[in-house]
Amino acid sequence: MESPAKIPPAAAVAGYLDRLGRLIRAREHEAGLNPAQWEALRYIARANRFSRNPTALTAWFGATKGTISQTLIALERKGLVGKERRSGRGRAVSVFLTDGGKAVLARDPLVDIEAAGVALGGDAARLAGLLAALLNEVQEMSGQHSFGNCRTCRFFAQGEGESDSRPHRCLLLKSDFEQEEAARICVKHEPAA
Repeated sequence: MESPAKIPPAAAVAGYLDRLGRLIRAREHEAGLNPAQWEALRYIARANRFSRNPTALTAWFGATKGTISQTLIALERKGLVGKERRSGRGRAVSVFLTDGGKAVLARDPLVDIEAAGVALGGDAARLAGLLAALLNEVQEMSGQHSFGNCRTCRFFAQGEGESDSRPHRCLLLKSDFEQEEAARICVKHEPAA
């Protein structure tokens, strides 16, 4: 790789992200799962109750239904995820992490990347913001749906829930939710203006 001074900054960012991605993917294979299975576990752990289903996972991955179906079947066989019927939704299912899935995710190869990020100190927050903006730009360029958490969504109504245990409300889904759920990924996310 050329000296960073000779590479345009945007090309350097792309190169560094590619290299980091390759290092992470190599580590993921060492753990007995493939990268798609790791990503599915991470998504299920971070998604809200409306977004833990095969359709949302397909949108998150930008993959085919068949690919996601096979990924979930493999994770279910390994005892890492389970499925349950969604009441009133016909054949629709929700997926969840089993105790085994939670234990495996605790050994996620991304933990080392997070530790390296902590070493950046205050620059980590700035870098996270820049990478989020880059991701949003790439998603928009490729016509992919934006995913985000409730707090950054135009449908988020802070403090408008009907109980202390569920203080917030999704105006789109007309559902109240807990404080913790406001930080989760939602498939229905639309960026706030």
